[in-house]
Amino acid sequence: MASLSCSPTDLAQFFGPNTTNPTAAATYLCNQFTAVSNKFVDTNYAIDTTYLLFSAYLVFSMQLGFAMLCAGSVRAKNTMNIMLTNVLDAAAGGLFYYLFGFAFAFGSPSNGFIGRHFFGLKSIPSSSFDYSNFLYQWAFAIAAAGITSGSIAERTQFVAYLIYSSFLTGFVYPVVSHWFWSADGWASAFNTDDLLFKSGVIDFAGSGVVHMVGGVAGLWGALIEGPRIGRFDHTGRSVVLRGHSASLVVLGTFLLWFGWYGFNPGSFNKISVTYPTGNSYYGQWSAVGRTAVTTTLAGSTAALTTLFGKRILSGHWNVTDVCNGLLGGFAAITAGCSVVEPWAAIICGFVAALVLIGCNKLAEKLKFDDPLEAAQLHGGCGAWGIIFTALFATEEYVSEVYAPGRPYGLFMGGGGRLLAAHVVQILVIVGWVSATMGPLFFVLHKLNLLRISAEDEMAGMDMTRHGGFAYIYHDDDDSLKPGIQLRKIEPRANTPNSN
Repeated sequence: MASLSCSPTDLAQFFGPNTTNPTAAATYLCNQFTAVSNKFVDTNYAIDTTYLLFSAYLVFSMQLGFAMLCAGSVRAKNTMNIMLTNVLDAAAGGLFYYLFGFAFAFGSPSNGFIGRHFFGLKSIPSSSFDYSNFLYQWAFAIAAAGITSGSIAERTQFVAYLIYSSFLTGFVYPVVSHWFWSADGWASAFNTDDLLFKSGVIDFAGSGVVHMVGGVAGLWGALIEGPRIGRFDHTGRSVVLRGHSASLVVLGTFLLWFGWYGFNPGSFNKISVTYPTGNSYYGQWSAVGRTAVTTTLAGSTAALTTLFGKRILSGHWNVTDVCNGLLGGFAAITAGCSVVEPWAAIICGFVAALVLIGCNKLAEKLKFDDPLEAAQLHGGCGAWGIIFTALFATEEYVSEVYAPGRPYGLFMGGGGRLLAAHVVQILVIVGWVSATMGPLFFVLHKLNLLRISAEDEMAGMDMTRHGGFAYIYHDDDDSLKPGIQLRKIEPRANTPNSN
């Protein structure tokens, strides 16, 4: 918000002839007016910063959702291990994103490939960034790392988690976010100098930048490690290794749902921005609300589609499948949540559920083992979300959120430029993550630092690597069970009456 100007010279001419010193009076009034105007500017900054910080807190709360979802999706003998990896994703990611990641992502001025300033937050705050921007972007970076940890759960050495998480949040992810979100990025829609296909990529909250990056990284980790012991029998038939707690899965899903209202609407970064529509009730605050609505509709539609789709395929109403379908809808709508109509979000969620079901069928056929379906969910549904945005983005919303005159969705009459840019985005993300994370996992595998031994895997990492199970069992000692003990009485066979 620019401050209003006041000129004493211009104002003095409006004073009457009886004014003793019109210039002094005009100067005094202008000074007071400027002070009030500056207060409004300061208040505007405070509102936007508070909004961004609150959004950052919501996105960070998703880490708790990831932890609960992961814990419920693995077997009880690996619960402590997966919980610890989620904590360390946040901790290691915080340090490496502070030292390198934020600079590589947003260190401007820079070239189109990678940022070159703000290492260790040097020169922050500035006219472009405040500390709140770092906190918000860090929460995104550790979300990408959390996605990957789900793909390689239940068979990965602890040191491998530390290495890949640090590398992903400190280098791989920041470079991708620089390409598509920095004003200097070669494919960014915020790059005003040289737009890719005169359009740039509209990946508003990161279907590609966050979800595809985490999903493709998890894909390579799971491929190089191989499936868990017992996931496929000797004939190659799939064997379901169910997670130990559907309750934790549902709890984690609701926490992620809640956090997504910071992930998508929060990506505006500011809320007190007016739009030149002539209606005082309509501004960026309305776009924030619309984004929350499209997010809700996409996830809800995907959940219902998965519910009935899996019922037809398997004959069961499976709550875990519904939760994954819901998250797949969220991952898909993340790219276009701010530039599509609510009715289009329903289409997005419906197709996302079908994409997830199809990817899971393909993974099973190829004997690919991902305990949380993270590669299929975030990689597959994220890619669909990028294509969806290029098809359904509206001219009005693209003009408001980005700039007037930009290409918009193909199905909305905007031509194919945006679609071409988004196809390029999918290809370069797959290529970049494969070229960086693939060799990393391969080297860890060759150094015997990736997968645990078969004995440790069978016993469970909680006992062999972390000193004990996450839960205490007393199944074999009835004297330790509190409360009333019930004894099972076997039915007696009917004996014939001697009479």
